[in-house]
Amino acid sequence: MIEVVKAAAELQALCESKGWKFCFIGGVALQRWGRPRETIDADITLLAGFGREEEFVAELSRRFEPRFADARQFALERRVLLLRSGSGVGLDIALGALPFEESMIARSSKFLFPSDTWLRTCSAEDLVVMKAFAGRGQDWVDLDGILIRQSGKLDWEYIVRQLRPLAELKDAPEIVERLVNRRDELAQ
Repeated sequence: MIEVVKAAAELQALCESKGWKFCFIGGVALQRWGRPRETIDADITLLAGFGREEEFVAELSRRFEPRFADARQFALERRVLLLRSGSGVGLDIALGALPFEESMIARSSKFLFPSDTWLRTCSAEDLVVMKAFAGRGQDWVDLDGILIRQSGKLDWEYIVRQLRPLAELKDAPEIVERLVNRRDELAQ
C-alpha cells in the first residue's frame, strides 16, 4: 500500500501544481472509510468537464506513462485515462464532468496516510454512492465494510439523493433499494 500512496502523492502534486480539482476514490478512499484491503492502483476523479479532455490527457501523458498504446484514444472515448507511475503503480484517472462528480470533489478532504502523506479523498457518502452505482461483486463487499465502519455516521438522505438519478441513468433504480436493504441488514 505504501507504493500506491507514494504514486498517489505524485499524481496529487501534479494536479495541485496545475490548479486542477480532483479527489481520490476507489481503494485509496476505502482505506480511510471502509475495511482496508490491498489495492494495486490509485483511482482519482479529475474534474475535466466537457470539451477540455484532450488538454488534461496530454498533460498527464507527458508526466506518466500510458499503460497501453491507445490509452489516449481510450480516454477520449471512455473518459478514463490509464497510466502508470514511475514505480509501476497503476493510475486510473476518471475525467469527471457530471454534477455529482463536481459535488464529490467539492466535498472531498485531506486525510493523513502512512508515511506522513496527506491525500485528498472523497467523502464516505460519495464513496458509498460510487460503489453502489458500480455494483460489481467487490464493490458490494467494500460497501459492507464502509457501512459497518461508518455505522451511524453516514448522511443517508444525501446518499439516496445522489444515487437515485445515477441509478435511473443506468436504468437500474433497484440499486437504491438494494443499498438501503443492505444498510438495514447490517444494522441488526
